[in-house]
Amino acid sequence: MLPDLDSLLLFSRAAETGSLTKAAETLHIAAPAASRRLALLEHQFRVQLFDRHPRGLTLTPAGACLLEHVRGILDAVYRSQIELSNYATGQAAVLRVCANTSAMAQFLPQDLADFQELHPDIRLVLDEQWSEACANTVRAARADLAIVLEGPWTKGLPTWPYRSDRIAAVFRRGKAPNGDCLALVDLMGQNLVALEDRSSMMRLLAEKAAQAGQTFTLGAKVKSFEAVCRLVQVGSGVGLLPLRAAQAFEIAMGLEVIPLSDTWAVRQMSICAGNSQPSPALQALIDHLTKVEHSNL
Repeated sequence: MLPDLDSLLLFSRAAETGSLTKAAETLHIAAPAASRRLALLEHQFRVQLFDRHPRGLTLTPAGACLLEHVRGILDAVYRSQIELSNYATGQAAVLRVCANTSAMAQFLPQDLADFQELHPDIRLVLDEQWSEACANTVRAARADLAIVLEGPWTKGLPTWPYRSDRIAAVFRRGKAPNGDCLALVDLMGQNLVALEDRSSMMRLLAEKAAQAGQTFTLGAKVKSFEAVCRLVQVGSGVGLLPLRAAQAFEIAMGLEVIPLSDTWAVRQMSICAGNSQPSPALQALIDHLTKVEHSNL
C-alpha cells in the first residue's frame, strides 16, 4: 500500500520543524493522530525515519533519504494543482522565481517584464532573498529558478550566466573624493554604511578587506539599499552598494556614486535551477535571461 500525501506532508513538516507536535499543529491534525500516521509510515517503509529525543526529532539516514523524495513528490503535486487551475484563466504555466536583492533592485524587473510580454500565458511568482537563501530555495524545490551571485551555494545546481554588476561607494553630495573611481582600501578610514552580514556583497567585502590586512569601521548595517542611501544622505557615513542600485537614488537623495576600481568589485550573477531538464516554460525563461546584455557596468 502506498503512503497517502497527507502523511508525507506531515513527515516533511516534522523534518523541517524537528517537532511532531508543531507539524501536527500547522496541518490541524490532533497529536495522537499525527503520531499514528508517522508510525504507519515507518511501518510501511520498514525503517525508522526519526530519532526521538526529549527536545524533538532528528532524521535518521533513512529519513533524510525519504525527505529528498518527498520534497519532489509534494512539489510535483503542488505544481500540478497550480498549473491545472490556471487553465481556467488561460494561463498554462506558473514559474516560481527567487532572486537576490541586487538583481531585483537593478535589472531583473525589466527583464521579467519583457519576458511576460513575449509569454503572457506564463505567470511568474517572485520572491526576494539573499543569494545563498535563493539557491537553497531552488535546491529544496520551493522555487523553479533563482538569480544569485556566483558562490559556493550553487554547487551541484545547473547554472547559466546572467548579468554582472559592480560595487560602488556612495557619498553625500560634496563629500566624495576627486576622481572617477577609488579602491576599497581607500575607504578603510571611513565610517561605512552597508548591508547586513548575510548579504553576498558584505561577505565579499569582508574577505577582501581581510586579505589586505584591513578591517571595516561599520557605522550601520541595514537590510535595504534605500536605507543605506538614506543614512548616507543625512551624513552617517559612506555607503557600499551595487552601482546601478545606488544610481537609482543618486539624484533624488543628493548623493555621489563612485565605482570601486578593484577588479573583484565586478560580480557575476548566475541563473540556477533545480532541474537539469527544465520544463518548456522554464527553458523559455532561461533562454530569455541568458540572451539579455550581460554587462551593466
